[in-house]
Amino acid sequence: MSFVKLSASALAIAAVSATAAAARDNVQVAGSSTVLPYASIVAELFGENTDFPTPVVESGGSSAGLKRFCEGVGENTIDVANASRAIREKEIKACADNGVTDIMEVRIGYDGIVFASQQSGPAFTAFQPADIYNAIGSKVMKDGALVDNSFNNWAEFNGDLPDVEIAMFIPGTKHGTREVFEDKVLLAGCETTGAMEAMIAGGMSEDDAEDACLDVRTDGKSVDIDGDYTETLARIDTNPNGIGVFGLAFYENNTDKLKVATMGDVAPSTETIASGEYPVSRPLFFYVKKAHIGVIPGLKEYAQFFVADEIAGGSGPLANYGLVADPELTSTQDAINNEATMGSGS
Repeated sequence: MSFVKLSASALAIAAVSATAAAARDNVQVAGSSTVLPYASIVAELFGENTDFPTPVVESGGSSAGLKRFCEGVGENTIDVANASRAIREKEIKACADNGVTDIMEVRIGYDGIVFASQQSGPAFTAFQPADIYNAIGSKVMKDGALVDNSFNNWAEFNGDLPDVEIAMFIPGTKHGTREVFEDKVLLAGCETTGAMEAMIAGGMSEDDAEDACLDVRTDGKSVDIDGDYTETLARIDTNPNGIGVFGLAFYENNTDKLKVATMGDVAPSTETIASGEYPVSRPLFFYVKKAHIGVIPGLKEYAQFFVADEIAGGSGPLANYGLVADPELTSTQDAINNEATMGSGS
């Protein structure tokens, strides 16, 4: 990929020469496949526009990246973890147990979770969370009773949807995308259809009912995808009726192969996500190991560069790729400048 050179104000952020002595001289990043394309753009621009080497950016999923991040402090551990969800308390504890106690949380913007099908396949234009839940939930409401899901076609529970076999390819449990999919689609659909109420009426606690709402059927209608979005796309390519779950940016870069569904009668776009109109969106993050700042050359500069107005702002290259700019970007910039860590404010 190629981008124009940045303005002087952006370059000023990373004007420091890469002269610090260290066992390795490049920033190492791993994690979310959703954040990967943004981080790859930033890494290339950072290498082109500063004296620091281009950071090494790997994927693997949010959970896998944070696991590597929390392995410890030192040149043999990564410096940055990308994540399409916030770090969890158990991960913070795992970090602390391994000596990673000062963590900088950086929110880079927002992304939408979209539902897309093969370009030449049937059009899914009337999705509500209830439809997704009815399609793949383990237990659904039929004739007023909570039963094992036996729906075969979409049109069985929504006549506005195509009369084709249900085939959904959803993010696996290692993906940050899975969390927002569960919370904003499966759980919402479970509540709307009355399934959660029926679970509670049947003797479940509210917490147990919420957990049960996230269970998906295991008869092949719903398939977990543990790889990145390219694997989901490959499944869609071979199944004309398949529906996949993708990040907005990935979809926007594959519109020749995919067509997107609406959710809640709203089409996903940077505008509808920024306004809050589109119901399925989430913040994106990366986490920085403060102990590596001043040890790994360019680490702080990379973080500053990533959230510069010219990079992550509404007119920057990340917005052109689908990132919805964070309205509180200035606060994020200040936090990085001050090396603020989680829970400390400093």
